[in-house]
Amino acid sequence: MSRNLLALIAGSSLFVVSAAHAQSKDKQPPPQPQQAPGGFSISVTVPVVGVDVVVTDNNGNYLTGLKKENFRITEDGTVQTITNFAPTDAPITIVLLLEFSKLGYQVFSVNAINWSAAFLGNLKKEDWVALETFNMRSHVDVDFTHNGNDVMQGLSQLYYPPFSESNLFDAISDVLDRIKDVKGKKSVLVLASGIDTFSKMNLDQTMKRIRETDATIFTVGVGTQLFMRAETGAAAGGFGAQMNFLQAENQMKTFASMTGGRAWFPRFDGEIPSIMKDVAASLRNQYSMAYSPSNTTLDGKYRKIKVELVAPDGGPLTVNDQRGKKVKFQVYARQGYTAPKSNAEGN
Repeated sequence: MSRNLLALIAGSSLFVVSAAHAQSKDKQPPPQPQQAPGGFSISVTVPVVGVDVVVTDNNGNYLTGLKKENFRITEDGTVQTITNFAPTDAPITIVLLLEFSKLGYQVFSVNAINWSAAFLGNLKKEDWVALETFNMRSHVDVDFTHNGNDVMQGLSQLYYPPFSESNLFDAISDVLDRIKDVKGKKSVLVLASGIDTFSKMNLDQTMKRIRETDATIFTVGVGTQLFMRAETGAAAGGFGAQMNFLQAENQMKTFASMTGGRAWFPRFDGEIPSIMKDVAASLRNQYSMAYSPSNTTLDGKYRKIKVELVAPDGGPLTVNDQRGKKVKFQVYARQGYTAPKSNAEGN
């Protein structure tokens, strides 16, 4: 556990230093404010909103080969001009965030550990991965590394959860704070029951924090097997427990959908390999685009984003399979962002 202690001492700088260094080797110094006559400086802030988009058909196949003209982005109902567009092939930067508590007879923790190990086989040598666990508080177990074996070793050291608390809200806020300065595409894979027992933050505060992030959150529910037993009356808790389980899963779905991620709630261990493959495939099949908002007001308010697929004439895009049959598709993208505040607003 000495590695945990060192990670805690290092604090929030751990994730940021290594990943930012990894993805920003060629980063140039920020441009200096333009110097105006009389010694005054003029600094102009032009916000740019990045949106990573994944498109799948109703069979889960990824739609590749789409062009910039096939996408329409609206912000609060107003169509925006897409300035940057590219199918992204950047390395994955991901944090595995695991529930490590005594809840669920420790089944939740066992599932989280075993299932996250299954994800490591989907990484490439240029990808970055880190490991963080939580119960009453968060612990950075393994800082960002290219070596999946380092994370596997970290997982092997997770023997007995020390607490029965599961502070999911605090943990999500903590990991988003750690990676907020990491440049480029970044994501968090949350393996948890969705139950929160003791967090300082409430649900509204957590959702506000998620609205501020540009990271994609994927969630995998580790408690569905026990939740199913509760529904059939095989586990203690009755109707009240079932309502808690429903709320837990809904929270996990919401966290993912807000950021353009996806949520899974496996009932059997046999589903895990395909789910973990899907997480990696979602990150490798993203379209990366950006726009400068037409609303330039720096008011700190939340702006809603909607991404649609359109045909060359501006109408809805029709997608056909190899047999010429029309297929439905699903667009995954962040639902919005929080606009920055001007200095006047901030004060």
